[in-house]
Amino acid sequence: MAPYETDDSTDTGEADELRSGRRRAARYIVPVTVVGVAAATIGLVPALADSGDPNLPKITAQQLLDKVAKSDVQQLSGTVKISTDLGLPDLGGLESSMLSGATKSGDGSSADPTGKLTELATGSHTLRVAADGPDKQKVSLLENAAEYSLIHNGKDVWGYDSQSNEVYHATTSADASKSDETKATPKGLTDEALKSVDDTTSVTVDGTEHVAGRDAYKLLIKPKQSGTTVGTISIAVDAKTGLPLKFTLTPASGGAAVVDVGFTQLSLAKPAASTFDFKVPKGAKVTTEDSPAKATPDHSAPFGKNDKPGKADKGLGKSTDDPTVIGKGWNSIAVFETGGQGIPSGGSSSGGGDLGGFLSSLGDQVKGSFGSGTVYSTRLINALVTDDGKVYVGAVTKSALVKAADAAK
Repeated sequence: MAPYETDDSTDTGEADELRSGRRRAARYIVPVTVVGVAAATIGLVPALADSGDPNLPKITAQQLLDKVAKSDVQQLSGTVKISTDLGLPDLGGLESSMLSGATKSGDGSSADPTGKLTELATGSHTLRVAADGPDKQKVSLLENAAEYSLIHNGKDVWGYDSQSNEVYHATTSADASKSDETKATPKGLTDEALKSVDDTTSVTVDGTEHVAGRDAYKLLIKPKQSGTTVGTISIAVDAKTGLPLKFTLTPASGGAAVVDVGFTQLSLAKPAASTFDFKVPKGAKVTTEDSPAKATPDHSAPFGKNDKPGKADKGLGKSTDDPTVIGKGWNSIAVFETGGQGIPSGGSSSGGGDLGGFLSSLGDQVKGSFGSGTVYSTRLINALVTDDGKVYVGAVTKSALVKAADAAK
């Protein structure tokens, strides 16, 4: 994201610190399936706001940013509403199963949070959330006649799917828990976004609003660059505590928000200790994660994305894990080398068959000096998969991806 604008003078050191941030490669995740292009956008936005705007003291963008930075809310409980409209094709529910299946662990446990929480990539969902410091958090996804709960209590991480009566258990080191402390709430989501500010963005204060019964300022983030699919990001910041309450991302193409996440109910009182207790239900199937809770970052996905990417390579294709980031600001594009071929067409001799033809049909075929490939599009994140196995992904237009692939040749 990028720099703030204000009519008042601001501290040069603080401004320089804000501008020094650069968009991370984790902002753009390579889709493991076609519909997976959209999964990386999960994390944000608006709850139902109360009517009427509160009359609050004037504040500059810098002062509001400082308020967010100094916010130290450790204890809370409430209800969060998440709505996502990425413009994915209607596959009759197939997209949800593909998104879940693409991220499940080896045995495909329905209680594995990396698969279960990916369902938030589409539609509207209601969550109950609670937190008591860096070592205790709970998220419950409310479904029809069922509930999925994810609990972090000390070194233990538990996932429970009441519908299948399956349990997922993992452990995480104390250091890992501490490092994710500030990212387990909507504040963490905003903090990560503001680390990326630079001269490609304006940040202003855009009035006030009520959210979950609390008075809030509206922080408005707008790209200055053309070619990005991002229109605006609006963050409701609690006037008293500086806690982000709501985050709304609207695409450059207009229409409904791509992602809305925010509180509809909120209490800052200390949750009961029993909130974070978990006992394995009778007869439940338990799956234990062997390695230290690799999913700990993703466990807080409803509050914010905690991926820790490796360093970007200087050249293309040096690692299948670490992307190269090209471009600047909102026009940044992450480039991944898959080490293989792109999506095969149904009629090719490479064995793609019907599946290859189906996947290709969901995208747009493109050509350039880079060769040929397929662009898969959502209302926010687009990805170009070239026939020689490179993937270009970012919050940019299709033409921007083709141009980037041409320039990389």
